[in-house]
Amino acid sequence: MDDKIILLVEDNPDDEELTLRALKKNNITNEIVVMHDGQEALDYLFGAGPFADRDARIQPQVILLDINMPKVNGLDVLARLRADPRTSLLPVVMLTSSAEERDLVAAYLNHANSYIRKPVDFDQFTHAVQQLGLYWLVLNQPPPRPTPAPPAD
Repeated sequence: MDDKIILLVEDNPDDEELTLRALKKNNITNEIVVMHDGQEALDYLFGAGPFADRDARIQPQVILLDINMPKVNGLDVLARLRADPRTSLLPVVMLTSSAEERDLVAAYLNHANSYIRKPVDFDQFTHAVQQLGLYWLVLNQPPPRPTPAPPAD
């Protein structure tokens, strides 16, 4: 499957709606999967819990990950993704309202691909999302996806 899925991990309904509107306004028509907390995102990515039937070999082209979330925060999600060979190379963009330097440093120490602070102004945010879409969905060359193992006889 060559679909370029965007995984948005965002617990704030207003920020979720703003991001989805900005993607739509920029004609980004990719499938967008939304998770509302870090544990839900991990279950989705690893095919666990309520997503046990999902084919975890199909991964998003890019993950837009908030930091301050319930259950498992975004920095812990990022650390778990980087620690697992199945997800260690997935592009992760920290898309957050946090202006804390410690969050910025922690994101890059855990190998975030990018750190973007959410602009308050919708036009600025729309422009930022346009740039995200252009770079991560069109220009960026992702690592090769693992080839599925042949079925056992």
